[in-house]
Amino acid sequence: MSASSGKSAWNATTPQFPEGSSRPEGRSGPGESGSCDLSVVVPLFDEVGNVAPLCERLDAVLSGLPLTSEVILVDDGSQDGTSEEIRRLRQRYPYLRAVRFRRNFGQTAALAAGFDHARGALVVTLDGDLQNPPEEIPKLLAKLDEGYDLVSGWRLKRKDPWLLRVIPSRIANRLIGWITGTRLHDYGCSLKVYRREILDGIQTHGVHGDMHRFLPAFAAAVGARIAEIPVNHLPRQGGRSKYGLLRTAIVLVDMISIRFLLPYSFKPLKIFGLFGVFLFGLGGAINLYLAYIKVFAGAPLASRPLLLLGVLLVMMGVQFIVLGILAELQTRALINSERRTYALLERVGFDPEERAVMHPGAGRPGRREIPHDQDPE
Repeated sequence: MSASSGKSAWNATTPQFPEGSSRPEGRSGPGESGSCDLSVVVPLFDEVGNVAPLCERLDAVLSGLPLTSEVILVDDGSQDGTSEEIRRLRQRYPYLRAVRFRRNFGQTAALAAGFDHARGALVVTLDGDLQNPPEEIPKLLAKLDEGYDLVSGWRLKRKDPWLLRVIPSRIANRLIGWITGTRLHDYGCSLKVYRREILDGIQTHGVHGDMHRFLPAFAAAVGARIAEIPVNHLPRQGGRSKYGLLRTAIVLVDMISIRFLLPYSFKPLKIFGLFGVFLFGLGGAINLYLAYIKVFAGAPLASRPLLLLGVLLVMMGVQFIVLGILAELQTRALINSERRTYALLERVGFDPEERAVMHPGAGRPGRREIPHDQDPE
């Protein structure tokens, strides 16, 4: 784990990948159909007032990078006109793509949808409320180019209510670091950049519920090299926050699941089986002892509670072993299945004939004018 002030500038012409493979398998080079270097995934929920300035600032940032890129907006069931605003903005930014949920599924599902649809070898995530400045993206990419697989932002000077947001967050960050062994100052910062192959490894763990904040811990579990750097944090300019003390309580509950998922998500038989063998062995030892005193000492057993305890422990041991085997079989089935924790209502910008991405050296992305009565999709 390391931190850096992040003052170095992004100066690589292409993303760097692990030795032996210049790009993840199955992904094309810059400018080729079906691929790009960088995907920016932004979950949105009732952010109609922030979408336009967000896209404008992203456009300015991405235009200055020597990378092909795309922006994926995930509308998490907004009811305030966010989806209509996205359609309007797509007329101006043809590299913009969007998916829309049938209802609100939560930020974890929104990020999962963005990851599923992202074509980039690198994936950046940030919130749509503009508290995470898009201008920080080059700083994260520069740090990633030092050989890391995931770089997370650290909101060193948070612009949130101290009592309701900052203090609970700091307590939760310390607890998460202690439980997972992956210590970060700010698990809750959405501004992160991932290498595609690490995201693929994280998704095999079946991240669900509200576990998006634990993604660095899941990444560490698959061997990712993680760095954390300070980033700017701005006050919310529009809309309202969807977080509160209840979210902190949910995080505490999720820690219980994480404590089990990280070491045993792919080997449930180890925890259930070992416990079952222990109970079976203890019960068997009790029963052997009772059999010995019955045979050699003629002691009556009918009135001994120890007999019931021994039989009960043996039965429980068998049940835990069988439970572990069933969990192991279910894990194998889930690994080979396609997980989806959301339901899509529509997708915008995913026409196979249209591969609008930003190209290195081309300056600002090409824009097109589409009549207002024409569907931008």
